[in-house]
Amino acid sequence: MINVEEILGRLVECNTIKDKENKKILDYIENTLHAIGFKTEKKDKFLIMYNKEETPLGFLGHTDTVEFTDGWKYEKFNLTKVENRIYGLGVCDMKSGIAAMISALSQIDFKNRNKGIKVYFTYDEEINFLGIKDVVNYEKNFPTTMIIGEPTNNQIIVGSKGLMEYKISFKGIKTHSSTPQKGESAIMKAVSFINELNNFYENHLKQEINSNFEIPYTTMNIGIIKGGSSINSVPDSCEFLVDFRTTDEENEEKIIEILQMLKEKYKCKIEELNRLSAFFNKSKISNKTCNFITEASFLKNNRIILGTGPVTAHEVNEFITTESLYELVEQYKELIEKYCCQN
Repeated sequence: MINVEEILGRLVECNTIKDKENKKILDYIENTLHAIGFKTEKKDKFLIMYNKEETPLGFLGHTDTVEFTDGWKYEKFNLTKVENRIYGLGVCDMKSGIAAMISALSQIDFKNRNKGIKVYFTYDEEINFLGIKDVVNYEKNFPTTMIIGEPTNNQIIVGSKGLMEYKISFKGIKTHSSTPQKGESAIMKAVSFINELNNFYENHLKQEINSNFEIPYTTMNIGIIKGGSSINSVPDSCEFLVDFRTTDEENEEKIIEILQMLKEKYKCKIEELNRLSAFFNKSKISNKTCNFITEASFLKNNRIILGTGPVTAHEVNEFITTESLYELVEQYKELIEKYCCQN
């Protein structure tokens, strides 16, 4: 048995902001799992290990963290315990999940069992999801069930909304603002486009209810808009970024249709930045879902998202509670017994 706090401390000591000490953290994980009988299948910027040939259950976690911001009171790369709280950069998102995985695996006797576990440790989750994309390109046969250790406050999540992100760009004709009839405003094209898109959102997307999700409809957000160069010039360029958090593939298709129609109408350019489908695994263990995106959205099998809490990811003085950490170890052990340790 390896103590979960000891593991967590070693993980937090690694500065994995933008994967700075990626090799250091993967070396520690690899050596620790080797000591309890795991073999390395693939080690690059990501790590894949297993302990039996038949692995119906897998664990997945990302090793990178976000950058810290001003206002931290506690050590960022060492654990600080204050009463029942454990502070440190990445303790919640999601080094506690990785620590609990390793500790739980160290407490299971696999010697007389036919089935085992496969574990995946990725990089670059916080910025571009490059790690999980590399893993998906490499792995041809994922375990039937995958557990992703993102923070959930110990609640089992079995579904997530999808994500569609676009950059939409417009061209106009620049002229002096005193003679606007000589030009063509790219900003006004964008405004008209956005108005039509918002009408579609209000009158269609928000009216289609999917009760699997807390916010039971596909949402839309325009996060950035840029255009023009001066107040006295008709702008010849404008672009905006929009994202949709989708509830099902039917809504995805409708969004694609409206964007294509508006693209032809306004003669603009549409670049798809990300597209991930929603998922919901019918399960006897939970019916909870989330609105945010995790690496689970890149997988196609039975997915469970389960990690520590409270959820303080990306916050100043990020922390979890000791109760949550030890509870997660027990939850992982129960899931291991349920999915892969029956002879």
